[in-house]
Amino acid sequence: MYEHDVLVIGGGGAGLRAAIAAHEEGADVAIVTKLHPVRSHTGAAEGGINAALRDADSWEDHAYDTMKGSDFLGDAPAIETFAKNAPDEVINLEHWGMPFSREDDGRVSQRPFGGLSFPRTTYAGAETGHHMLHTMYEQVVKRGIEVYDEWYVSRLAVTDHDDPEDRVCHGCVAYDIKTGEIAGFKADGGVILATGGLGQAFDHTTNAVANTGDGPAMAYRAGVPVEDMEMIQFHPTTLPSTGVLISEGVRGEGGILYNDEGERLMFEYGYANNEGELASRDVVARAELTEVNEGRGIDDEYVHLDMRHLGEERILDRLENILHLAEDFEGVDGLEEPMPVKPGQHYAMGGIEVDENGETCINGLYAAGECACVSMHGANRLGGNALPELLVFGARAGYHAGGRDLGEAQIDTGPSAMSEEEDVDTPVSPGAVGVGDEDVAADGALVEPSEVIDHHVSAEEQRVTDLLEKDDGVNHAEVRADVQETMTENVNVFREEGNLKEALEDIRVARERYQDVYVRDPSRTFNTDLIHTIETRNVIDVAEAITLGALAREEFRGAHWRKEHQERKDDEWIKHTMLAWNDGNPKLYYKPVVLEGEDKTYEPKERSY
Repeated sequence: MYEHDVLVIGGGGAGLRAAIAAHEEGADVAIVTKLHPVRSHTGAAEGGINAALRDADSWEDHAYDTMKGSDFLGDAPAIETFAKNAPDEVINLEHWGMPFSREDDGRVSQRPFGGLSFPRTTYAGAETGHHMLHTMYEQVVKRGIEVYDEWYVSRLAVTDHDDPEDRVCHGCVAYDIKTGEIAGFKADGGVILATGGLGQAFDHTTNAVANTGDGPAMAYRAGVPVEDMEMIQFHPTTLPSTGVLISEGVRGEGGILYNDEGERLMFEYGYANNEGELASRDVVARAELTEVNEGRGIDDEYVHLDMRHLGEERILDRLENILHLAEDFEGVDGLEEPMPVKPGQHYAMGGIEVDENGETCINGLYAAGECACVSMHGANRLGGNALPELLVFGARAGYHAGGRDLGEAQIDTGPSAMSEEEDVDTPVSPGAVGVGDEDVAADGALVEPSEVIDHHVSAEEQRVTDLLEKDDGVNHAEVRADVQETMTENVNVFREEGNLKEALEDIRVARERYQDVYVRDPSRTFNTDLIHTIETRNVIDVAEAITLGALAREEFRGAHWRKEHQERKDDEWIKHTMLAWNDGNPKLYYKPVVLEGEDKTYEPKERSY
């Protein structure tokens, strides 16, 4: 058994920042990650980091832009905490050596981004996430923080109590990809989930293959509610053949969207008469798909993004990486011709329910970054807000787990925060938990941390042995492909009741097929087939949660569009959808959105860009 004060699961931006913060508090901290940290998906973030750095800007304006972008589903305490702390985090990065793009006078450059009232997006060319990841990894190495890379965490070591708020997380169980060892990790101070996104629930996504929703799925099964899972962002500009992201920075610098008739679609058809291409992402994504659906798309699939008018010098200075992506994946020279783009799954606004200190309702368990839902993004995330979110809330989770008093949280978590409950009358699979034991200790008498961890290690060893010794069955790749196909077809930008129910039925069938899954590779070392098989269970669980939330929310808000419900219903739906695992029979309930900030209340208004 490996023992530390604080364990961080995941080595991307949120995980690195959390580890550094816990270390600053004097904790013995370790990172456990299935990828080497610099291979984490944070490195794919291109656009930038929003922060109010200029005298003409303010954190209050940043907070309001974020609340408006969320379509008033964000929680004010989280949004204000974020906007206040983002400038210090950017300055901190600069002091650590982050190579920001700069103005001629030496100041860090900032450019416009969608939904912002001020150009507050700092950046490092079109590789901002890459540089940020390396900058923070340098700090991890400098501090001597231990990194268990290529260890796949497959379950949390949580005690068993009927009420999740009485449960305690003592650590986790991980599989060493290099050796095949299954070991327990004990944490006296806390476990911080920083596992990133869940894009592999869809087949057209900007997310890496490793983004399988591990953190939300593990926490969900251990008893933590997941929040607003239906809120999925579809980025307007991805390459059609691969889903590779084309940064919002292109539109921030002045890139223009055209339909098949050569019309500047955002203005020609009134999608965003003021901000045009710099409307919020949900608005632009719907506009593009509407063009395609109405016959004005190119090859009935995509639209064009043109940046030629920016000039070669400006493009090479600020967007050079975009030229390489367009050339490598689509065979298009962005200096000479427009680039094909279409919406693709990009980001999950929902996730593990946490407060502004990163705490879940399970004692000792935290979450930060995209896997978490502190609910600052609500129904739509603004471009440039993801990287500062993982900095701000990664740091706060790390500080709190390390022992710093951050004050009482204003956001309530757990079943006690429930405002109303509703039965889930949908074709789900009661009690279907996949291959292996449940993710909480089966014996309530196990209260000693070492006993709890040993129980989970034994359960995981048995699960892996069963998978490896099985001679025949269903290939996980077939199950995963079925889930991804139905999610992309039925739970995409435009959602209809019949399609959502069809997706739930497809997921139910996939879950039943998963009961007969097997691993073709019987080896213990570098067995990626085994890892992908375990990941597929997580894909199934998060896909079902997304679809259940989408069916329950009967309104149009932010990224969530329902054909049968074409209006935002503030009287009924300024509330968060919450799902509890409930032994595989999900329980749906709601809790109110917190619109009261420190000095003001954010009154919901119609969004226009």
